Amino acid sequence: QVQLVESGGGLVQPGGSLRLSCAASGRFYRINTMAWYRQAPGNQRELVASITSGGTMYVVDAVKGRFTISRDNTKNTMYLQMDSLEPEDTAVYYCNCNGRLLSMARVETWGQGTQVTVSS
Repeated sequence: QVQLVESGGGLVQPGGSLRLSCAASGRFYRINTMAWYRQAPGNQRELVASITSGGTMYVVDAVKGRFTISRDNTKNTMYLQMDSLEPEDTAVYYCNCNGRLLSMARVETWGQGTQVTVSS
């Protein structure tokens, strides 16, 4: 099993910054790709950024240049540094990962989500 716990959300003014963290725990063989998704009210959940175990990163155009994804494999933790936040970034942010359990079975897990609100 893999559990993901997000932290770091909150209320911030436009132009401000927040740093989200996602820690993976449990009994697993390895974590492969980790990713951040977000879902605003009335919208579908959408990919924000992803990072492989080897450090290959992808960031969607809407946040490119403002958001930075990183990862510490020694801590099984992923981060999302969000700068120059805009009201349109308001959403629940979810952590996602895929990997393999000790049995080598594939696993995909979602975190519980953390609210990010950008408002003056």
